[in-house]
Amino acid sequence: MSQILNDEKLFLLKQKSSEARRLIIETVYLANAGHIGGPMSATDLLVSLYFNEMNISPENPEGENRDRFVLSKGHSAIALYSVLALKGYFPVEELKTFDSINSRLQAHPDMKALPGLDMSTGSLGQGISAAVGMALGARLQNKDFRTYCILGDGESQEGQVWEAADMAVKYSLDNLVVILDYNKLQQFGWAGENGKRQTPIVEPEKRWEAFGWHVISIDGHNYQEISEAFAKARSTTGKPTVIIANTVKGKGVSFMENEYSWHSRVPTDEEFNSAIQELKEEAGV
Repeated sequence: MSQILNDEKLFLLKQKSSEARRLIIETVYLANAGHIGGPMSATDLLVSLYFNEMNISPENPEGENRDRFVLSKGHSAIALYSVLALKGYFPVEELKTFDSINSRLQAHPDMKALPGLDMSTGSLGQGISAAVGMALGARLQNKDFRTYCILGDGESQEGQVWEAADMAVKYSLDNLVVILDYNKLQQFGWAGENGKRQTPIVEPEKRWEAFGWHVISIDGHNYQEISEAFAKARSTTGKPTVIIANTVKGKGVSFMENEYSWHSRVPTDEEFNSAIQELKEEAGV
């Protein structure tokens, strides 16, 4: 996998991200439940992982040497489900069952219910610990697979995150990559000046560097920068890598972007139609 994306690959990633965002909006609207803001900020990261970076196969979801992925911010499951469906792990049509009784697609990922999931998540702060365990397990078994984990900036207020970060450095887990979805908004947070919200975690680069991690800061919606960051992580030895992905909550729909109220809210009929139309225009449909 090259770090330089050609035009064909860039087109594919943009197309998949656009499709995934449309599916996120449609699924939450149909289910009358779910999150939108966080899933939309993480979409480009997930698409880059599943369509350009990770060694995975929908035909063999339990493959021993597959790369592992943990969505620590488990409430953004609909973004992961949308990408998994587009990748072929299950039919896209099944997204219509989201959050229904007996559905495999619940509000938080359930690894026992759905192929392609390496960890059940939802209790914030715990996913990175599981990712550290997977990376350490690979080391102890002399396996070459890599482990990736998307972490929310709001959940980074959990102490368990930093205990796991410390442990990863202790064992020099250079097969572990954490991606911080740094959209700078959480569900409610704290009121700041001029009606704005305070940033959940300030200067994350300095904090992760202090824990001994290899730190890379990027635009989390720029596929080329994401690809280059993953390439740098693969070439880093002796320490884990964290990618600080600067993102926009609600990315892709203008009236949802940077609005904390869209953390968990169902669109009205008018908002739904407007959002879908905007996404279609962006995709050139």
